[in-house]
Amino acid sequence: MLRESLSEALKTSQKAKEARKVATLRLILAALKDRDIAARGEGNDKGVPDDDILSMLATMVRQRHESIKFYVEGAREELAQQEREEIDIIREFMPRQLDDDEVAASVVEVIKAVSAEGLKDMGRTMAELRNRFAGQMDFGKASKIVKEQLS
Repeated sequence: MLRESLSEALKTSQKAKEARKVATLRLILAALKDRDIAARGEGNDKGVPDDDILSMLATMVRQRHESIKFYVEGAREELAQQEREEIDIIREFMPRQLDDDEVAASVVEVIKAVSAEGLKDMGRTMAELRNRFAGQMDFGKASKIVKEQLS
């Protein structure tokens, strides 16, 4: 479903002559095609599922945030702005991101649900968070909160 949304958005933005959006969507679809090819090598002929696509989009957003930081440090504001525009386009295809308070509350909820008692349960807790909140939270931040809660 997400795959079709991306393809449809590309067609629409091409007709509207939205150059930035066309370029960003082509980049997303190229990365998706690469993942599909890799999945075929592992015996998955149907392509990657939506959860993997969401994970890929989250990674793309994170990469752009890192680039923005470097561009701002290098006084390249026009490039930083280009990255911000790409983030906005990518986020159109992602579910709403949980804020810090929602992430913390979700972590506490999942810790209780999986009966996690110490750091040895961190992997299980993170796996459950990924299952429940794919594409909705920054798992780097969540990992820090899980570590604090389980310590």
